[in-house]
Amino acid sequence: MSGLATVLIIVGFFLLGGVYSFTKQKQPRSVVVLLAIGSAMCLGAGFMRLDMWS
Repeated sequence: MSGLATVLIIVGFFLLGGVYSFTKQKQPRSVVVLLAIGSAMCLGAGFMRLDMWS
């Protein structure tokens, strides 16, 4: 199941890049906060799943 962990980590970093990009573009703070929460959830789940199965 490390494939799912890898996908979650990649999506988390993709969303984290979106947070950076949206912050530089001065997008509404609510969008940035939602992306940051989604990124943290994906990264957390990915790393926890990676730890659990290895």
